[in-house]
Amino acid sequence: ENKILVAQRPLLTVANKTATLVCNYTYNGTGKEFRASLHKGTDSAVEVCFISWNTTKISSNSHKEFNCQGIHDKDKVIFNLWNMSASQTDIYFCKIEAMYPPPYVYNEKSNGTVIHVKVFFVLFLKETPIQTQDPPSAIPLWIMVAVTGVLAFYSMLITTVFINYWQKSKKNMYHQSDYMNMTPRHPPYQKNKGYPSYAPTRDYTAYRS
Repeated sequence: ENKILVAQRPLLTVANKTATLVCNYTYNGTGKEFRASLHKGTDSAVEVCFISWNTTKISSNSHKEFNCQGIHDKDKVIFNLWNMSASQTDIYFCKIEAMYPPPYVYNEKSNGTVIHVKVFFVLFLKETPIQTQDPPSAIPLWIMVAVTGVLAFYSMLITTVFINYWQKSKKNMYHQSDYMNMTPRHPPYQKNKGYPSYAPTRDYTAYRS
């Protein structure tokens, strides 16, 4: 009875986006034309790539979403995949078929190989040198005393000038408010000669010699 058996490794971890999956098989028939294919998913819905060969010719093809190439070597088929992405992490199955001469034979579904594609995020940080500043040197005591003395002197000078200016301004305001009373006065004996009643009586005896 013609029969094909396939053996695969259970797990394949991919760190550099490149995977090499080896499908070992045994066949006890007399077939001359074969086809080997790699399928993705638990239901083998996606054929990733395939290779076919006979005594004179070898051909292969790959799915458009994969970069895959099959190589036949005696009793095994090697599938090379590259530029894999994390979304392509899944279980993969090898299928070997004896196409000619009849009868047509293929292997039972194996346990498959889980291909785990790891993606590493490399973060490049630009190192910027940290500039350290020397602490400011302490100000000498004599400079602080001198500055304090100068400020105190100017403060006293400004205060003195302000006080003098204020006193002079007050004195000028006092002189400007002083005026002479020019209201006419009448002698005591002329009270009834038409002088206003509000005019004070002026004493003329002081002018007599």
